[in-house]
Amino acid sequence: MLIPVRTYAVLLLALAACSQAESNKDPVSEAKFQNEKRIGEEAVTKHQIRDAEFIVESASRKMLLVEISQLAVRKAASPDTRYTAQNVIAQTNGLLSSLKTLAQQQKIMLPTGLGKPQATQAGELTALNGAAFDQKYSEQLSAVLDTDEDASDDMKEEAYDSNIRTLASQQLPVLQDLSRAADALRDKIKP
Repeated sequence: MLIPVRTYAVLLLALAACSQAESNKDPVSEAKFQNEKRIGEEAVTKHQIRDAEFIVESASRKMLLVEISQLAVRKAASPDTRYTAQNVIAQTNGLLSSLKTLAQQQKIMLPTGLGKPQATQAGELTALNGAAFDQKYSEQLSAVLDTDEDASDDMKEEAYDSNIRTLASQQLPVLQDLSRAADALRDKIKP
Protein backbone atom coordinates (compact mmCIF):
# COMPACT_ATOMS: atom_id res chain seq x y z
CA MET A 1 0.00 0.00 0.00
CA LEU A 2 1.62 3.24 -1.13
CA ILE A 3 1.00 6.49 0.66
CA PRO A 4 -0.03 9.22 -1.79
CA VAL A 5 2.92 11.57 -2.18
CA ARG A 6 0.81 14.71 -1.71
CA THR A 7 -0.71 13.41 1.53
CA TYR A 8 2.68 12.47 2.84
CA ALA A 9 4.15 15.84 1.82
CA VAL A 10 1.40 17.65 3.78
CA LEU A 11 2.08 15.46 6.80
CA LEU A 12 5.80 16.16 6.54
CA LEU A 13 5.21 19.89 6.37
CA ALA A 14 3.02 19.72 9.46
CA LEU A 15 5.62 17.62 11.23
CA ALA A 16 8.36 20.02 10.20
CA ALA A 17 6.42 23.02 11.47
CA CYS A 18 5.79 21.36 14.82
CA SER A 19 9.13 19.73 15.44
CA GLN A 20 11.83 21.43 13.40
CA ALA A 21 13.13 23.48 16.31
CA GLU A 22 13.04 20.39 18.50
CA SER A 23 14.79 18.23 15.93
CA ASN A 24 17.73 20.65 15.82
CA LYS A 25 18.44 19.84 19.46
CA ASP A 26 17.81 16.10 19.57
CA PRO A 27 19.93 13.85 17.30
CA VAL A 28 17.37 11.01 17.40
CA SER A 29 14.54 13.32 16.35
CA GLU A 30 16.75 14.82 13.66
CA ALA A 31 17.57 11.40 12.23
CA LYS A 32 13.90 10.41 12.21
CA PHE A 33 12.96 13.73 10.59
CA GLN A 34 15.61 13.41 7.85
CA ASN A 35 14.55 9.82 7.14
CA GLU A 36 10.88 10.79 6.95
CA LYS A 37 11.80 13.65 4.64
CA ARG A 38 13.79 11.34 2.35
CA ILE A 39 11.07 8.68 2.45
CA GLY A 40 8.44 11.35 1.74
CA GLU A 41 10.21 12.18 -1.49
CA GLU A 42 9.99 8.56 -2.60
CA ALA A 43 7.00 6.30 -3.10
CA VAL A 44 7.31 3.96 -0.11
CA THR A 45 5.08 1.97 2.16
CA LYS A 46 4.29 2.36 5.84
CA HIS A 47 6.32 -0.81 6.40
CA GLN A 48 9.43 0.85 5.03
CA ILE A 49 8.89 3.79 7.36
CA ARG A 50 8.63 1.36 10.28
CA ASP A 51 11.85 -0.33 9.15
CA ALA A 52 13.69 3.02 9.14
CA GLU A 53 12.34 3.89 12.59
CA PHE A 54 13.49 0.53 13.92
CA ILE A 55 17.02 1.15 12.65
CA VAL A 56 17.15 4.65 14.19
CA GLU A 57 15.70 3.58 17.54
CA SER A 58 17.86 0.47 17.70
CA ALA A 59 21.00 2.52 17.04
CA SER A 60 19.91 5.03 19.69
CA ARG A 61 19.44 2.29 22.29
CA LYS A 62 22.83 0.80 21.47
CA MET A 63 24.48 4.21 21.75
CA LEU A 64 22.89 4.53 25.20
CA LEU A 65 24.14 1.07 26.18
CA VAL A 66 27.68 2.04 25.20
CA GLU A 67 27.44 5.40 27.01
CA ILE A 68 26.14 4.05 30.31
CA SER A 69 28.54 1.11 30.18
CA GLN A 70 31.49 3.45 29.64
CA LEU A 71 30.34 5.31 32.75
CA ALA A 72 30.15 1.99 34.61
CA VAL A 73 33.69 1.05 33.63
CA ARG A 74 34.87 4.31 35.20
CA LYS A 75 32.55 4.61 38.21
CA ALA A 76 31.35 1.16 39.27
CA ALA A 77 32.09 0.03 42.80
CA SER A 78 31.70 -3.66 42.02
CA PRO A 79 34.16 -5.59 39.84
CA ASP A 80 31.17 -7.57 38.53
CA THR A 81 29.58 -4.34 37.33
CA ARG A 82 32.78 -3.25 35.58
CA TYR A 83 33.18 -6.67 33.95
CA THR A 84 29.58 -6.67 32.71
CA ALA A 85 29.97 -3.12 31.42
CA GLN A 86 33.13 -4.05 29.48
CA ASN A 87 31.31 -7.01 27.94
CA VAL A 88 28.33 -4.82 27.01
CA ILE A 89 30.62 -2.29 25.31
CA ALA A 90 32.43 -4.96 23.31
CA GLN A 91 29.25 -6.73 22.19
CA THR A 92 27.22 -3.59 21.56
CA ASN A 93 29.91 -1.90 19.46
CA GLY A 94 29.74 -4.88 17.11
CA LEU A 95 25.96 -4.63 16.91
CA LEU A 96 26.16 -0.88 16.34
CA SER A 97 28.68 -1.37 13.56
CA SER A 98 26.31 -3.77 11.78
CA LEU A 99 23.48 -1.25 12.16
CA LYS A 100 25.61 1.54 10.71
CA THR A 101 26.56 -0.59 7.71
CA LEU A 102 22.94 -1.49 7.00
CA ALA A 103 21.78 2.10 7.52
CA GLN A 104 24.37 3.29 5.02
CA GLN A 105 23.24 0.68 2.48
CA GLN A 106 19.59 1.63 3.01
CA LYS A 107 20.35 5.38 3.02
CA ILE A 108 18.92 5.73 6.51
CA MET A 109 20.31 8.56 8.63
CA LEU A 110 21.31 7.55 12.15
CA PRO A 111 21.45 9.81 15.20
CA THR A 112 24.78 11.53 15.76
CA GLY A 113 24.44 11.41 19.54
CA LEU A 114 22.11 10.57 22.38
CA GLY A 115 18.59 11.92 22.27
CA LYS A 116 17.21 13.90 25.19
CA PRO A 117 15.65 10.91 26.98
CA GLN A 118 18.85 8.90 26.63
CA ALA A 119 21.01 11.83 27.75
CA THR A 120 18.78 12.20 30.80
CA GLN A 121 19.25 8.52 31.65
CA ALA A 122 23.02 8.80 31.32
CA GLY A 123 22.92 12.00 33.40
CA GLU A 124 21.09 10.21 36.21
CA LEU A 125 23.95 7.73 36.37
CA THR A 126 26.62 10.42 36.32
CA ALA A 127 25.20 11.90 39.52
CA LEU A 128 25.53 8.60 41.43
CA ASN A 129 28.49 6.83 43.04
CA GLY A 130 29.26 3.52 44.71
CA ALA A 131 26.58 0.90 45.25
CA ALA A 132 23.81 3.33 44.23
CA PHE A 133 25.52 3.77 40.86
CA ASP A 134 25.87 0.01 40.38
CA GLN A 135 22.21 -0.57 41.23
CA LYS A 136 20.94 2.15 38.90
CA TYR A 137 23.25 0.99 36.10
CA SER A 138 22.00 -2.58 36.35
CA GLU A 139 18.38 -1.37 36.27
CA GLN A 140 18.93 0.86 33.23
CA LEU A 141 20.96 -1.81 31.48
CA SER A 142 18.22 -4.41 31.93
CA ALA A 143 15.48 -2.02 30.81
CA VAL A 144 17.30 -0.91 27.63
CA LEU A 145 18.29 -4.46 26.72
CA ASP A 146 14.74 -5.74 27.27
CA THR A 147 13.35 -3.02 24.99
CA ASP A 148 15.97 -3.69 22.33
CA GLU A 149 15.47 -7.44 22.55
CA ASP A 150 11.67 -7.09 22.16
CA ALA A 151 12.06 -4.78 19.16
CA SER A 152 14.53 -7.10 17.44
CA ASP A 153 12.32 -10.10 18.16
CA ASP A 154 9.37 -8.31 16.51
CA MET A 155 11.35 -7.10 13.51
CA LYS A 156 12.99 -10.44 12.74
CA GLU A 157 9.61 -11.43 11.31
CA GLU A 158 7.77 -8.17 10.71
CA ALA A 159 10.36 -6.04 8.92
CA TYR A 160 9.48 -5.26 5.33
CA ASP A 161 13.08 -5.43 4.17
CA SER A 162 14.76 -8.85 4.27
CA ASN A 163 18.10 -7.28 5.23
CA ILE A 164 16.51 -5.78 8.33
CA ARG A 165 14.86 -9.11 9.19
CA THR A 166 18.27 -10.77 8.87
CA LEU A 167 19.96 -8.12 11.00
CA ALA A 168 17.31 -8.40 13.72
CA SER A 169 17.68 -12.20 13.69
CA GLN A 170 21.46 -11.94 13.98
CA GLN A 171 21.36 -9.39 16.79
CA LEU A 172 18.71 -11.14 18.87
CA PRO A 173 20.93 -13.90 20.36
CA VAL A 174 23.57 -11.34 21.37
CA LEU A 175 20.92 -9.15 23.00
CA GLN A 176 19.49 -12.18 24.82
CA ASP A 177 22.95 -13.09 26.16
CA LEU A 178 23.53 -9.51 27.30
CA SER A 179 20.09 -9.44 28.90
CA ARG A 180 20.84 -12.61 30.88
CA ALA A 181 24.15 -11.10 32.01
CA ALA A 182 22.38 -7.89 33.06
CA ASP A 183 19.77 -9.86 35.01
CA ALA A 184 22.52 -11.88 36.73
CA LEU A 185 24.32 -8.66 37.65
CA ARG A 186 21.14 -7.13 39.02
CA ASP A 187 20.54 -10.21 41.17
CA LYS A 188 24.14 -10.14 42.46
CA ILE A 189 24.16 -6.51 43.53
CA LYS A 190 20.65 -6.28 44.95
CA PRO A 191 20.74 -4.54 48.31
